[in-house]
Amino acid sequence: MQIKTKAIVISALKYQEKSLIVKCFTLSSGLKTYFVRDAFSSRKSSQKIAYFQPLSILEIEAVHINKGTLENFKEIKLAVPFQSIPTNIVKSTIVLFISEILHHSIHEEEKNESLFTFLETALLWLDHHDEIANFHLILLLETTKYLGFYPDVSDIDMPFFEMTEGVFTPFHAISSLTEHESNLFKKLIGLKFENDKKTFHVIERQLLLKILIDYYSFHLDGFKRPKSVEVLAAVFS
Repeated sequence: MQIKTKAIVISALKYQEKSLIVKCFTLSSGLKTYFVRDAFSSRKSSQKIAYFQPLSILEIEAVHINKGTLENFKEIKLAVPFQSIPTNIVKSTIVLFISEILHHSIHEEEKNESLFTFLETALLWLDHHDEIANFHLILLLETTKYLGFYPDVSDIDMPFFEMTEGVFTPFHAISSLTEHESNLFKKLIGLKFENDKKTFHVIERQLLLKILIDYYSFHLDGFKRPKSVEVLAAVFS
């Protein structure tokens, strides 16, 4: 089947000497993996590789066989060339980290237009704004809405957040955050990208990042701690 769709690049892995295996989250079909032959061998190789930077937003034409094998691109172009992300070390580190999170979080080859639209909107916001200290925290939390385990805030006045059920409770269990951690988490729940000010100290952001990664681990089978988390912590220290 030949399709035309937007796609967000999740990862690109070099295969042998000249080719790439590219994993994309597509608007039309969810997660898809493509084989890019001779990505490093043509005169336009640098242009090709530029398409496949983490979380690039592409417009693609592709042939989808839909048999669990690698698919093939027919045409590729950047849907929206990023202006600041490629040259801003903080933003590019955030993007690398988020791409790792998504790589370990999105596994299904099924359409999820709402998640795609959210990610696209968030990336464009990041590209055009500078108050981004909490961007990665807000994005990780908001993404859980589309992955099916956003915290239940109906009892948010309760003092403890219980991680496995994703609820606030009056009692502290083994899998609960402390009261201090729960209060930080409540504060994060109230944040949006547009009111992202320096709400948290460095240590508080690091603690919230650990909480969110642990929360993903509780709710996603096979989730792995991103390798780029240490780089991210260094950038924001």
